[in-house]
Amino acid sequence: MNPLSQIGGNPVKTLIATAVATVLLGACATAPLEPDGAAQARAKLTQLQSDPNLGNRAPVAIKEADKAVRTAEQPEVDKDLGAYRVYLADRKVESAKAQAETAFAEDQRPTLIAKRESARLNARTREADAARGEVAAARADSAESKAGADQARGEADVAREAAADSAQQNADLKAQSAELQRQIDVLQAKPTDRGLVLTLGDVLFTSGQADLKTGASSHLEKLVAFLDKYPDRTVAIEGYTDSVGPEEYNQGLSQRRAESVESYLTGQGIDAARLSASGKGESDPVAGNDSAAGRQQNRRVEVIISAPQTAAR
Repeated sequence: MNPLSQIGGNPVKTLIATAVATVLLGACATAPLEPDGAAQARAKLTQLQSDPNLGNRAPVAIKEADKAVRTAEQPEVDKDLGAYRVYLADRKVESAKAQAETAFAEDQRPTLIAKRESARLNARTREADAARGEVAAARADSAESKAGADQARGEADVAREAAADSAQQNADLKAQSAELQRQIDVLQAKPTDRGLVLTLGDVLFTSGQADLKTGASSHLEKLVAFLDKYPDRTVAIEGYTDSVGPEEYNQGLSQRRAESVESYLTGQGIDAARLSASGKGESDPVAGNDSAAGRQQNRRVEVIISAPQTAAR
């Protein structure tokens, strides 16, 4: 019998246990941790996404910010690299928030213009009332001031006409804004930082095919009507696929599908100079490709309708 096995219990086992514990403690000491500040970046992004006024106004920038935050949340042994990722994530969140606030301000512009025109109308109405008061005072003075009273009366009429014109302009502006919103609601388009985005699912095409299905035109008639009503707007048509099949094949399929929609629109009288078609293939999925529901969402055609100022450029 080995005499060492009788000293201090079992020295061999003790030495092995000590070595294992040392290794485990060393591993714990060097285990990567979530970088400082990552939780704060996530909280800022969550607050932005849940804001009812900003959460849906810069989807591309918010998506990029979410990607950067996920990267920053990954455990990292290198503290400098982790801090840099947190910094980038924070900048992405701030940039997305700034874009969303800009888009929100643009959406509020018609309301602000209407308020400004209403204030001008009130001011001109007060001017008209003051002019009428001057006319009454001039009449009471004497017959000699009749010429002056007539002039004041004329000025009051001009002011009243100006106020009426301003009121009509204000009413026209409100009507145009309301009609545009109604058309957007009918189209079921979503305002984004790229313009109005109309997403057409895979109902337009048979699986693996690029020709429009029979009856697919019913999904495009509202788009044609909108483009006829607003001829100053241009359209970018983008085709997307899921990840099933070779990437090169999916790229070509998405291009052909975008061109099919473009061809339909030109056939309905939309000027080809206003249209562009491009295939994006498997890029930029809106859902995971690991489920049938996710793949169905990724098989889509997006129609991006420019704002008038974008079309003018």
